[in-house]
Amino acid sequence: MTTPLVIKICGIKTSEMLEVAIDAGADMVGFMHFVRSSRHVTIEEIASLISEARGRIQTVVVLVNPDNSCVAEVAALGPDWIQLHGPETPHRVEAIRAEAGVEIMKALPIGSAEDVTHVGDFVDIADMILLDAKPPKGADRPGGLGETFDWTLLKALDPELPFMLSGGLTPKTVAEAIKTVRPFGVDVSSGVESAPGVKDKGLIEAFIRNARAAV
Repeated sequence: MTTPLVIKICGIKTSEMLEVAIDAGADMVGFMHFVRSSRHVTIEEIASLISEARGRIQTVVVLVNPDNSCVAEVAALGPDWIQLHGPETPHRVEAIRAEAGVEIMKALPIGSAEDVTHVGDFVDIADMILLDAKPPKGADRPGGLGETFDWTLLKALDPELPFMLSGGLTPKTVAEAIKTVRPFGVDVSSGVESAPGVKDKGLIEAFIRNARAAV
């Protein structure tokens, strides 16, 4: 791998866990602004966390199919990235990117070869692609929900395309994922939690240590 691996710890809710992620050597932290998530944080809380993180680690605010007022509210906080994790179309992603003036990461659910073919629709529109496991049918929220997907599907992608890998990664599986998929970066949320929405210091440290060792 020619570029250093980017590691994102998503679903950070507290100042304490932000410090853990920074001290452990993460490159990015994600703050989830989505009420149905156990990792939801308010705009006021995100503002405080971004202020604390600024200049120390890249910040990502995760939104799901946001309206224009939500995009403007989040962009005003000055995050490094906005991550779109809903069913946003390429046209909508392009519009949000233009409106927000913030780099856009687009999460795309992968569950089949057909899903992989749609990745190209977003390559020139988003600043970074994040590939996540497709949620099970009937799920009430997007995201991998702690599940992995068949990484061999990604062999159909352009090998030059940088992307981040998410979906069911844990301290135990991240090394295999990096060696198999060779992503630009890895993203974890539930895999470093002791309970839904509760980050674990030891698991965050182990995830980052094992990820770095695999490169």
